[in-house]
Amino acid sequence: MDLRNELIKGADLSSLPEVEAAGGRFYDAPAGAELEESRMYAHVGPPEDLLTILKRRGVNLIRLRLWNDPYDEQGRPYGAGTNDLPRTVALARRCRALGLPWLLDFHYSDFWADPGKQYPPKAWAKLDADQLEQAVYDFTFQTLDALKQAELLPAMVAPGNELSNGLLWPLGKTPNWENIARFVSAGVRAVREAAPELPIMLHLDNGGNNALYRYWFDSYLAHGGADFDCIGLSYYPFWHGSLDALRANLHDLAARYGKPMIVTETSMAFTLEECNDYEGLARSEKRGLAANEKTAAAVPYPMTPEGQCAFLRDLWAVIRSVPEDLGRGFVWWEPAWLPVRGSGWTTPEGLAYVKEQGPGGNEWANQALFDYDGHALPVLSVLEALR
Repeated sequence: MDLRNELIKGADLSSLPEVEAAGGRFYDAPAGAELEESRMYAHVGPPEDLLTILKRRGVNLIRLRLWNDPYDEQGRPYGAGTNDLPRTVALARRCRALGLPWLLDFHYSDFWADPGKQYPPKAWAKLDADQLEQAVYDFTFQTLDALKQAELLPAMVAPGNELSNGLLWPLGKTPNWENIARFVSAGVRAVREAAPELPIMLHLDNGGNNALYRYWFDSYLAHGGADFDCIGLSYYPFWHGSLDALRANLHDLAARYGKPMIVTETSMAFTLEECNDYEGLARSEKRGLAANEKTAAAVPYPMTPEGQCAFLRDLWAVIRSVPEDLGRGFVWWEPAWLPVRGSGWTTPEGLAYVKEQGPGGNEWANQALFDYDGHALPVLSVLEALR
């Protein structure tokens, strides 16, 4: 499957095995219930494999993140799926068994890498720029070589996650464009040499910010950044501006760079109700929902099942409006991250690594494609119908 020529309806399932191990179960809607978009579905019959449900509903790409070493020195996990290579391989095998292609998302960190934090893996912490460039190349090449030997190569690779402020700080933090271009290009080069058939995505956040995208890609290319195949954008409507801003950015990027584009992370809440009881956490033990009453004020959709459906329809229309068919689709971020006891965004060891204060918990559960009990939401019928 060449993702550059496909319409993408994707799902990031990086936390799925952790949710399943903690007791999370998934139920598809009964026949005919998809016509009732204004209510929550009641499940009928036994639970099903989540990947099977999503494939039936039209999902055709699974995105999986990869952390280098998501454990502390005593071997205690950082949480949020603890997505090391063995866990990624196990989930990739499940994808292959169902004929679902997958996208490999290198964070080049031992835990979350995003615009607010891009910490080098512990093993790379004392490396200089030359050594970091080599480390990125080696890790990328060796990972893909191991996947090739297991007959599990992904369908696309993203060398770096939400690179808006660079990677491998402090040496690769904006505006150090020479190092940013070197580090990202090392990952691109490794992909080209390990698996030359694989398309490569470069992924930023804040999909409604055209100035950011122009600045980043112009600077990267001006400093000798290696060519790539696809632009990835994160777009969360409560953080990243209006859909009109996203549309304007996509249209400008299409004209400026001529690359296919995928909204690689997106989501929308179906409720504002807290899920503390499901997680067995007191309010003081939980960071709170990312989509909440305060952030909802920035979104022109109610955070209800109907609002979630309307958002996805409108997002799809924006993506498909891009000239030259360069708007290729989306990936819903963590649609199966149910609020279950034992699956949160971090552990105490993870907090120490990312140098953040707690608390923990799951701040994304109200943006899944399933309700807190694992019942399919009406938005899955909307996804299934997208063409």
